[in-house]
Amino acid sequence: SAAPYTYRMNGAPPAGNWTGIAAPGERVRLRFVNGAGNTFYDVRIPDLKLKVIQVDGQNIEPVTVDEFRFGPGETCDVLVEPSDDAHTIFAQSMDRTGFARGTLAVREGLQPPVPALDKAEWLTMGDMMGSMNHGAMDHGAMNHGAMPMDHSQHDMSGMSGMAGMSGMSHGDSLKLPSTRARHARTEYGPSTDMRVDMARTNLDDPGIGLRNNGRRVLTLADMHTVGGPMDHRGPGREVELHLTGNMERYTWSFDGVEYGKSTPVFFKHGERLRVILHNDTMMTHPMHMHGMWSELEAPDGTFQARRHTIPVQPAQRISFLVTADALGRWAWHCHLMMHMDMGMFREVVVA
Repeated sequence: SAAPYTYRMNGAPPAGNWTGIAAPGERVRLRFVNGAGNTFYDVRIPDLKLKVIQVDGQNIEPVTVDEFRFGPGETCDVLVEPSDDAHTIFAQSMDRTGFARGTLAVREGLQPPVPALDKAEWLTMGDMMGSMNHGAMDHGAMNHGAMPMDHSQHDMSGMSGMAGMSGMSHGDSLKLPSTRARHARTEYGPSTDMRVDMARTNLDDPGIGLRNNGRRVLTLADMHTVGGPMDHRGPGREVELHLTGNMERYTWSFDGVEYGKSTPVFFKHGERLRVILHNDTMMTHPMHMHGMWSELEAPDGTFQARRHTIPVQPAQRISFLVTADALGRWAWHCHLMMHMDMGMFREVVVA
């Protein structure tokens, strides 16, 4: 929120008017890096198209848009061709309380018009309940009559016996990412205030506040990394973790377990596996696994894009493949600083 924060572009507040020099007709590459601790920005340059050519440092098939959203830790490179002496670079926060801005101009001191903030929008039922119109959100107060499932593979405290674990099956069952929610027992506690049973898996949603705004907005479905996956093997197993939290208590976690109470997630060195992140909260989480690339999949299991930070929207289920090629201990966390600090953090051990 802009109440405690001043949003900045290259260190300059909005009144500071950071300026990049460019002439009309010149082709300019702009590298956007979200270095904020807690802010998703929606970025556009009014009256100019943005040709997105790289995301998270990886070349993608060029796609032309009017606007893109990115969270802390994400990067986005675009090509623009200024058509006037000055253009505003406008980055409004997702909550619409404020903005960072700069200017692309022929010289310092020019100040083109700055757009008004868009109106803030409330989350829809689909944002909170996923692919179902009703009944998909399982609150702790509800009694669904069934015992929660025990998914010890979420924590994977040891490497032995994994072949018998639920969600670890091999063969044809791994051609497609699983879609059935498997809630760990640890989600049924004070650290979790909601669970989504029927999460949506589509990648073509720009997100709350960007839908039907009259502008072409970049989505995950638009991103296609040049050259395909780094590793053409299919997954040997599937690991599912749920992004969880309690808004009132302001606790954030994986599978209802905050860092400090959790055990590491183990990857076998050299293996190729599928990871599923299932968002049981009403916030978008930019998830970053250190040390290894996350190769995002489409819902049909085809390769989409190579990322190091993947935003997971409310009630969304994302799958990606990982090649465990980096021995050691690695951080895996939400890149929203306060979420990470309050527990949405795990250690990954590759051995």
